[in-house]
Amino acid sequence: VQLQASGGGLVQAGGSLRVSCAASGSILSINNMGWYRQAPGNQREMVAEITSGGTTTYADPVKGRFTISRDNTRNMAYLQMNSLKPEDTAVYYCNADIQTYSLRGFYRDYWGRGTLVTVSS
Repeated sequence: VQLQASGGGLVQAGGSLRVSCAASGSILSINNMGWYRQAPGNQREMVAEITSGGTTTYADPVKGRFTISRDNTRNMAYLQMNSLKPEDTAVYYCNADIQTYSLRGFYRDYWGRGTLVTVSS
């Protein structure tokens, strides 16, 4: 199983960016999916999470600006980021709880490599 994040880049403050996460491999089902970020010198922090049923949770700093969504048919998750601020600059990581065909009944936590989002002032 692999998680591949994409869509990062350089954007000016106030701009928008959408990052995508693609899960691939021998996937039976995916429970929660989420986006985390880590800025230089900081710990990794949760940005947004979404359940398989579509219930979402957001960190306070991004509420009202970011929107997480998913496409269960394609094993994809997205993070639409609007009104970006310089403090949003970080590597954004995709996370998912995945059940594989080889380990039915168990969900394992997977992480993608991350995609860099840089917001200039």
